[in-house]
Amino acid sequence: MTAPPASTVTLENRFARELPELGVPWQATEAPDPRLLVLNEPLATELGLDPAFLRSSDGIRLLVGNLVASGATPVAQAYAGHQFGGYSPRLGDGRALLLGEVVGADGALRDLHLKGSGRTPFARGGDGLAAVGPMLREYVVSEAMHALGIPTTRSLAVVATGRPVRRESVLPGAVLARVASSHLRVGSFQYARANGDVELLRRLADHAIARHHPGAAQAEHPYLALFEAVVAAQASLVARWMLVGFVHGVMNTDNMTISGETIDYGPCAFLDAFDPATVYSSIDTGGRYAYGNQPVVAEWNLARLAEALLPLFHDEQDEAIELAVASLGAFRRQYDGAWAAGMRAKLGLPTRLDEAVTAPLADELLALLEANHVDHTSFFRGLGAAARGDTESARALFLDPSAVDAWLERWQALGPDDRTMDSVNPAYIPRNHLVEESLAAATDGDLGPLEQLVEVVTEPFHERPGLERYAAPSPDDFGAYRTFCGT
Repeated sequence: MTAPPASTVTLENRFARELPELGVPWQATEAPDPRLLVLNEPLATELGLDPAFLRSSDGIRLLVGNLVASGATPVAQAYAGHQFGGYSPRLGDGRALLLGEVVGADGALRDLHLKGSGRTPFARGGDGLAAVGPMLREYVVSEAMHALGIPTTRSLAVVATGRPVRRESVLPGAVLARVASSHLRVGSFQYARANGDVELLRRLADHAIARHHPGAAQAEHPYLALFEAVVAAQASLVARWMLVGFVHGVMNTDNMTISGETIDYGPCAFLDAFDPATVYSSIDTGGRYAYGNQPVVAEWNLARLAEALLPLFHDEQDEAIELAVASLGAFRRQYDGAWAAGMRAKLGLPTRLDEAVTAPLADELLALLEANHVDHTSFFRGLGAAARGDTESARALFLDPSAVDAWLERWQALGPDDRTMDSVNPAYIPRNHLVEESLAAATDGDLGPLEQLVEVVTEPFHERPGLERYAAPSPDDFGAYRTFCGT
């Protein structure tokens, strides 16, 4: 196939055009020697982009922001945010750039966005760059999350820049090109509210409704309906995180999307041994964003969104607060419902069973998993075999295998459906030791382990012979795991 000329790649500039106060027109830093490391060809095709062109020299320049597509107005987006509970009124894209929006083959509008593309006016002293390892981490984990059926930003490509990046050591630099329904965040609304411009806040809310929650436009109170839609989306999203053992690691308000997609895979990881207190982020010294805290933090973040939206809820602040509190109250009910339904499926239990039966069974199981330091993913996958009568793979994960016998007996008596279980309990996730192994190899120039890992985790429910090491828990000598945001 002959690659089309660069001028045939067209991006829209809807965000830049409709909300100029929330972006600074900017250009990516020139990459001295860009080299494509990985390209997500199926995603490119979904977006109506020709993979052959993206592999060309002009395509690679497009993917690092050094060639601007027709119609595009690249901007560094402005937003505020609470970071570890502390409010920062001006954060923004310090090392990122919204190239524009692409209309996919399905007609949907998606952002094309860069990470690690150089300093912007929001850089706050940082170098604006990114290293190969963290950008490939986001590629692997975001694509694994997509394969798990969890709403997420997605990775289109990672391009080595040929520029070294200084962190604790000198590392090869890279740019990630990622795709999202949009990059509107809770922090976007916090920034607009902090400016004191109610009309800007209203235009931002209208933009969010049009892009993500169009049904809200027909509601009696559209902006309250927008908030309620975000509450529902986040309740569902965080429940899905919890059900697969995903730990985001940095749930600041600038990392919570209005669309309900997972964003920013910095210090993220998946549970090894089940423990609600698990923290993987090197900077989360107080455990604010521990695995078990994620639902509470999500609700707290949504309260900050409600505060930002108050002027749109009602002219009288007391009335606005009353409406916000009532709408936010739905989060716990919706989260609990999503979690319970997901756990019922993980256990293969019939939907006719009363919650009074299933909830205590699930609670008892999680307590057993925690007490026995049981690998989360391996246990639930092994439970499918237990539903078929083979309990040994599940029992063997316990420090004291007999500790789970009584629970297994009661559970088996309920007639669990192993097919349902195998369709929701993954055999393969981006296990932490395998991610680190593949990133280390890629940083040294060997992409083979990473390509194999991506191939495995993007078919998470299809167990295949010869891939046993990808399904196994981390080795005993792997030790305490810590991840870093890469800035």
